[in-house]
Amino acid sequence: MPKAKSNHTSRHYREMLRVLWENKTELPYAWDILKHGVCDGCSLGPYGLKDNVLGGVHLCMTQLRLLKSNTMGALDMAVMSDVSRLQRLDQKKLRLLGRLPYPMIRRDTDLGFSRISWEEVVDFIAKAIHDTAPHQMGFFATSRGLTNEVYYVFQKLARVLGTNNIDLCSRFRHAASVSGLKATLGIGAPTCSLSDLIGTDLVVIFGSDLPDNQPVTTKYLHYAKKQRTRIAVVSPVREYRLERSWAPSVVSSAFFGTKLMDDFFQVRVGGDIAFINGVLKALIAWNKLDEEFIAKHTQDFDKLKSALQEQSWEMLEDRSGRARQEMERFARLYGSAKNTVFVYSMGLTQHEFGVEAVKAIVNLALARGMLGREKCGIMPIRGHSGVQGGSECGSEPDKFPGGFAVNDENARRFSNLWRHPVPWNPGLKMPQMIEAAHQRDLKFLYSIGGNPLDATSDRNFVAEALTRAPVRVHQDIVLNSSMLLDAEQAVLILPGQTRYEQRGGGTSTSTERRIRFTPEIPRDRIGESLPEWQIPVMIGRKSMPNGDLLFPFQDTQSIREEMSRVMPIYKGIEKLTKEGDQLQWGGPYLYKDGFTSMPNNRALFSVLDPPDSTVNNSIV
Repeated sequence: MPKAKSNHTSRHYREMLRVLWENKTELPYAWDILKHGVCDGCSLGPYGLKDNVLGGVHLCMTQLRLLKSNTMGALDMAVMSDVSRLQRLDQKKLRLLGRLPYPMIRRDTDLGFSRISWEEVVDFIAKAIHDTAPHQMGFFATSRGLTNEVYYVFQKLARVLGTNNIDLCSRFRHAASVSGLKATLGIGAPTCSLSDLIGTDLVVIFGSDLPDNQPVTTKYLHYAKKQRTRIAVVSPVREYRLERSWAPSVVSSAFFGTKLMDDFFQVRVGGDIAFINGVLKALIAWNKLDEEFIAKHTQDFDKLKSALQEQSWEMLEDRSGRARQEMERFARLYGSAKNTVFVYSMGLTQHEFGVEAVKAIVNLALARGMLGREKCGIMPIRGHSGVQGGSECGSEPDKFPGGFAVNDENARRFSNLWRHPVPWNPGLKMPQMIEAAHQRDLKFLYSIGGNPLDATSDRNFVAEALTRAPVRVHQDIVLNSSMLLDAEQAVLILPGQTRYEQRGGGTSTSTERRIRFTPEIPRDRIGESLPEWQIPVMIGRKSMPNGDLLFPFQDTQSIREEMSRVMPIYKGIEKLTKEGDQLQWGGPYLYKDGFTSMPNNRALFSVLDPPDSTVNNSIV
């Protein structure tokens, strides 16, 4: 075995041994999580030791690395007496101090945090809410570890309090994807299933280092290769692990690796649009289109065709960074494929022209009818476990639960459903909330799991902004650096439980729109920690005269029943009650019956002017 392969394989097993050592005192509980729980790490959604794509045992390092957060004991309250000491620790060391056991408060003159009862902390928060105008409140959620039920009650709390200032940390990474897909196809979600990667003629990966960022996909691509799927990569960077990758849950791949990439097209940063336009230009010239599909299901193709005629090959070469021959080589490859799945991730979407890049991929798919059937589609690979569900359950400033846009008509809909008025104007995104806090226009910030200090690049500005918010509420299972910043009035810490501990279980939604039930896996309670969904419910009941009617939830089942009533795409979620229960909203692939969410039932081609390669295509 070559040395590089040997080193890579041994590294996997060293990491596995380290995981065993970290969880040595709670190995039975760790095993129960692996065997029965839905992964709280990645959005590909493995459950137990299996998934929906392949048979056999499933295991990945992301899943294993997160075990410690779920098995560790309580933090020693003595360490909370002096914040200045904690501020010297990095995020990893803060996390390893242990689970948050009790509600805590730190007032502006205190050196550290002191313990407080749940009754006292809820009363304090309710008073702060009462003293704050709705537009001066902000709510922020993480995309890892939380269940759909938590996202739903959290966003409902914000909205019945009168604000749409609620955001999800993953929106920074995936907003371009949702926007581009929704504008052109009608639904801002992956169009196919992960199983479609296996058996398709061609997989095209744009701007994504899947082995490092979404390692579970390497297993799917390994089996795709065994079925003779060709894999082409379009990216500014040549990722060596896409040339040969190691999937630890596949014995042959774990030891010998799997050659994934067949073709590589190295474009400039931001050059994807020009590259795709060149490919389309060649496909049109060679008549390699699905003209029947275009005529029956799309609009504005003639506009795109005319625009491409005006775009010279010289300009496309300059802006893409590839020669005409390379764009034509890709066009021949794609033009001969009967089925194709397009995959992309943050390397494509986290740029100034991310929305346009997604629309360009849609143009490619529409041109050859690669939607609405098996082994075809567009698969944006999400990152953390709550990315898809958090967005769909409404934890975004411009979308109500179920993907309904925040506007006057939909505000009336939710006001009627909840029997309480909700605002119709889109709220602030997290960067705007930070800006408002810096200007002293945000008085109350409630964060579940998220760490605003690490969510943006300008830490000094964010730190200063957070300290200017009079009251900050941090709900989490472990410490993070944002909690340790001063506040003009008080910082409150609310100890939550993991998804595996919460009473009644919960659900999470994978990147392929699959909603899975994850059961309660009992263990000794950590201090006075409570289920993550129960804490916003308590606050909602205390903060409003009709709080008991707005938040009647006694368990997660009652939350799912309300979600089913107000979110048509989640109809049936109320039937998920035990381990193994699941549903895939929209079915295995979308658009089987056409583009019914679009005007005239037609998908939209987009006329795109490729960005100049000399422009600073910055990450946003």
